Amino acid sequence: MKWEGNRESENIEDRRGAGGFGGGGFGGRSIGLGTVAIALVASYFLGVNPMTVLSMLTGGSPGTSVSQPMPTQNPPASDQMTRFVSTVLADTEDTWTAIFSQQGANYAKPRLVLFSGSTPTACGTGQSAMGPFYCPGDQRIYIDLSFYRLMQQRFNVSGEFAQAYVIAHEVGHHVQHLMGISDKVHAARRNSSEAEGNALSVRLELQADCFAGVWANHANRARNILEAGDVEAALNAASAIGDDALQRKSQGHVVPDSFTHGTSAQRVRWFTQGIKSGQVTACNTFEAKQL
Repeated sequence: MKWEGNRESENIEDRRGAGGFGGGGFGGRSIGLGTVAIALVASYFLGVNPMTVLSMLTGGSPGTSVSQPMPTQNPPASDQMTRFVSTVLADTEDTWTAIFSQQGANYAKPRLVLFSGSTPTACGTGQSAMGPFYCPGDQRIYIDLSFYRLMQQRFNVSGEFAQAYVIAHEVGHHVQHLMGISDKVHAARRNSSEAEGNALSVRLELQADCFAGVWANHANRARNILEAGDVEAALNAASAIGDDALQRKSQGHVVPDSFTHGTSAQRVRWFTQGIKSGQVTACNTFEAKQL
């Protein structure tokens, strides 16, 4: 992936080295290590958003805003990985600003928080083991950069474009938030059965995959970022984190009704849909008859 020399975003918060915040409050209640462990198991093996699990276990509701003291922010480091994620974020900013502008709207840029261990968020205490996530309450994307090493160790997924796909997917959730899609899905889930709610979550996640593809399409046409093998690397990443692949790896069989992110084939299909079309309208997973 060609990225060096491109613009770097200023919307970076570096909380690494600010100290741990484990065991913080969530929805006004404290979280024990056992509760966190359950959430992490659900998140890793079943593809369930750990923030949602923690919310349910502590009596809150997904997306509940929590007032927590913010750690001291350090100036972003200048190491290569920090520059890389800053450049990818800037690229998503340029892409989505242009797309929103074409529709007569303004794109509110999210902030990307680098942390290690744990950190407070408007959605509760974020833990490194949760992997990257987006919190609509503060419009921030959270990532412990050690996640990229785990991607390679656990799923044999590597490559800068695969790493960029992870950020672009979370930015996709931010776009959904700005468009009001996330709120509608969460409202519908409250009046749905567990299976119906999971099905809605799958469509939400697949749309974020498609939006990541839309970014890649526009970024490559504008800045020629793609190199040979980049798209394949991103597709490998999407395939490795499909619900069926994770469940088969962890328990030897799959339970479709428990899927929350989509199968490997579905994630690959919708990312491909986005990168080939470059159109937001091509990502309407909610009206698609076949995912």
